[in-house]
Amino acid sequence: MVIRRRSGLVSLKTPLRIWLLAGASSIALIVLVVMSATRPVQANALLPRAAATAPPAPPAANPTPGSLRPHKSLAAQRAAMLRGIASWYGTVFNGRLTASGERYDMHAMTACHPTLPFGSLVRVVNLNNKHSVVVRITDRGDLAEGRIIDLSYGAAQKLAMTEVGLAPVVLEVISRGRAQAPQ
Repeated sequence: MVIRRRSGLVSLKTPLRIWLLAGASSIALIVLVVMSATRPVQANALLPRAAATAPPAPPAANPTPGSLRPHKSLAAQRAAMLRGIASWYGTVFNGRLTASGERYDMHAMTACHPTLPFGSLVRVVNLNNKHSVVVRITDRGDLAEGRIIDLSYGAAQKLAMTEVGLAPVVLEVISRGRAQAPQ
């Protein structure tokens, strides 16, 4: 029995083309799977308006009565400070100590405010749907720009803002707590 050997060069072009085609189709398949598995997140929250710039200073020499404007009353300034955007925080901080020394319970009606004393009771009204809730200030912290209060998950649920994450709110201080040092 005689085995004949085929002579000639082996062509690598055909297998290389197949490998390139398989690699390109694999990459395209991975991109398609990743794009279909991750969906874009869209928040339907009203974002705070950009802070207004200060008007130019009036001329220093003899201002005319027309250039003088009445100043806002202290009550009007406070009312302006009590309007803003609320957010909420939940599972990550659940069970941890707050700045007041209490353990955070994400289902309790509590909140984080940068300046109000611990124990203050605050009515929070969601301006989108007019739902309201009374919360007790138990935590302190730096809030994101434009936000005035961070609510517990339970309070955010009562205000129907857990899906959106942010909501325009009005705060009404019902009673001020006592200023106390953290325990």
